[in-house]
Amino acid sequence: MSTHSSATGSLVIHSARIVDRGEVVENGWIRVENGVVTARGTGAEWTPADEVVDAAAVAGTGAVLTPGFIDIHGHGGAGAAFDDGVAAIRTGRDLHRAHGTTRAVISLVTASLDSLARSVAIIADLTETDADILGSHLEGPFLDPGHHGAHEPSLLRHPTADDVAGLLDAGRGTVRQITIAPELPGGLDAIRQIVAAGSAAAVGHTDADATMAVAAFEAGASILTHAFNAMPGIHHRAPGPVLAAAADHRVVLEAIADNVHLDPHVIKLVFDSAPGRVALITDAMAAAGSADGHYDLGAVSVTVENGVARADDTGSIAGSTLTQDVALQRAIQAGVMLPEAVRALTETPARAIARDAALGGLRVGMLGDAVLLDAELRVTRVWTGPRLVL
Repeated sequence: MSTHSSATGSLVIHSARIVDRGEVVENGWIRVENGVVTARGTGAEWTPADEVVDAAAVAGTGAVLTPGFIDIHGHGGAGAAFDDGVAAIRTGRDLHRAHGTTRAVISLVTASLDSLARSVAIIADLTETDADILGSHLEGPFLDPGHHGAHEPSLLRHPTADDVAGLLDAGRGTVRQITIAPELPGGLDAIRQIVAAGSAAAVGHTDADATMAVAAFEAGASILTHAFNAMPGIHHRAPGPVLAAAADHRVVLEAIADNVHLDPHVIKLVFDSAPGRVALITDAMAAAGSADGHYDLGAVSVTVENGVARADDTGSIAGSTLTQDVALQRAIQAGVMLPEAVRALTETPARAIARDAALGGLRVGMLGDAVLLDAELRVTRVWTGPRLVL
């Protein structure tokens, strides 16, 4: 497994099964010049390049080439938590990049407002130096205490216009999404404020019923944070926020396809209920790619046993140890078709944070982020293009 930059020179990847934006092209090739896709086709029509990769020779018969994976919700990896600063973010990103995640939004768990403001400012700086970092996701502090999950309850608070503005301002336009419980006092106004600032508002860690969820989506919320987790489920007389989100064509549903957060039947249900609107996320914490043991997730102590992370004090699932290549494999095992599973790792998450013009596809003019997988959907090579200039 190796990771490369496609940002300099010319690159041709050929003899691959290209899976991109819902389509499958057999014996396909792409050409990347200075990190941008400039041509694509089938067969042997390609012309020489500085680097030529025979996908079948590298990854075997049935090699699959997809756009780079995009994780809009992850907290760490390789023993490092994204809340702990630049070195930790880069350590975690190195781990996830090796598993196909070429770009990521850096998720932060609930902390004090001052601490969160410092973190989003650090991430704003990183978006200017590190091509793979797309901005930040504030998963808190505006969450329902009854659905706090692995967030420290004492740090949760109701949203005020000043507090929301302070966090958005600290991110200098790089806060990509904020998860919020819309039923909190001021919740719907905060959603309108977040969306007006150009960020995505996400409904999550919430006690919202379907009516409240619909009100949140009408106010502009466009993401459901890790569907089914930390929210009411589906009851035949109380459909809850998941069905409200599935019924609204404007809403992307995040799904953690690790067979822990969601049973395989439910993974398939989410895809069937919201075609083209599922974003496969990791929600990974520091233990992703690391051994079982004790870790910290923000202010919460976590124990990982057999790859499952739980908060020590409450037993709540505390993020995952998932990587996006495994999410792809789990989705396929659950019965999702390959083009739709790939779309949920690429085009849909890019669209959820309004970056789908440049990311999430292998079309001419898009950035040359690509993942080469073998027939078993194991990552063999990863390429990341240049920094996305906003």
